[in-house]
Amino acid sequence: MIDEAEVWDRFAALLPDADADEVRTCWEVGEQEAGVEYLVDALLRHRVRIGEDTRAELSVVAEAWGMRQAVAGRLRDCPGDGRPAALELVERPDTLPLDGPGLIDPALADCVLIPWIRSTGSGRLLVRAYVEEPWGDLSYLPEYYGVLASAQGPSVALFESFTARAALEELVRPSHP
Repeated sequence: MIDEAEVWDRFAALLPDADADEVRTCWEVGEQEAGVEYLVDALLRHRVRIGEDTRAELSVVAEAWGMRQAVAGRLRDCPGDGRPAALELVERPDTLPLDGPGLIDPALADCVLIPWIRSTGSGRLLVRAYVEEPWGDLSYLPEYYGVLASAQGPSVALFESFTARAALEELVRPSHP
């Protein structure tokens, strides 16, 4: 189980002291949305190099607080550190839904699957699963998070909406043959 306060403290430690204190304060007073915005803006302002694992984890934290869409572009603009990473944020503005992966879980059959984070070691893929609204847009929030064995499926695990952190933990868990 991940301790959210430790995660926020780890993110804050990437910043100069004054900005780190602001991020920690946002966490302490329950202003996580403002904290996510401030954190990403400070990373960019200070040109802090972040690893791909951190970028992916930050995307998940932003998702959990309803801020992923608001910070996605700025998060992508943060300079990387160039080191090998276990995770890769694969969603870009031009990301297309997966086209008919061989899914096992019928709950995903009527969903539009958007690739989000890939495990560089196993090739497994974390996707957000949306329903298509009658007017043609995707639902505002994902119905599920799915971990797929690859971009072609099958599904390894399925998580309810609002459980992005648990889905990320499954993605990084060593797979067993």
